[in-house]
Amino acid sequence: MDIITKYFPRLKHGQAELFSQLQPLYAGWNAQINVISRKDFDGFYERHVLHSLAIAKFLAFTPGTKILDAGTGGGFPGIPLAIFFPEAQFHLIDSIGKKIKVVNNVIESLGLQNATAEQIRAEELKGEYDFVVSRAVTSLPEFVPWVRKNISKKQKNAMPNGIIYLKGGDLTEEIKPFKNRVFVKNLSEWFEEEYFETKKVVHLAV
Repeated sequence: MDIITKYFPRLKHGQAELFSQLQPLYAGWNAQINVISRKDFDGFYERHVLHSLAIAKFLAFTPGTKILDAGTGGGFPGIPLAIFFPEAQFHLIDSIGKKIKVVNNVIESLGLQNATAEQIRAEELKGEYDFVVSRAVTSLPEFVPWVRKNISKKQKNAMPNGIIYLKGGDLTEEIKPFKNRVFVKNLSEWFEEEYFETKKVVHLAV
């Protein structure tokens, strides 16, 4: 938890309490279902929670913003963001039922009123959202056609509606098709830990 308060020192008491509950909840589930890589679990708050919250460093969602977490896996980045932005609405989806079972349990255990989860493929999902967030589900040129239909045209945030994607490595070729609609920020500009040296947040206006 210390790494979260290091970068987000102004958390409300209730938020800090919810963040502190995440690791024991996931540890319990990970003993039954391998939701999070076991080699990663020692770095749970750094590699999963803080990484998810990079999006909060990038953009403060206005109250009422609707966010889709496509390919949420065990609930990242959606659950940490739902804790951080209690006045925004989050819908977390994944095609794998056992992962959504875990996500629903975590949402219920934390009492998150602003988050829902559903087992569905992104291509099949209807409904509109201001932003689609995700953590490296696939390459952007493959991901964008799945979710473009779900992005609302009505603007309410400081940045244009679109996709906010967390990914590592060299993205030069991957972002070429999107030209001037894409913005990339290195997470190492915010977080000093070695893990974030090659990690980036990508905003694609759709």
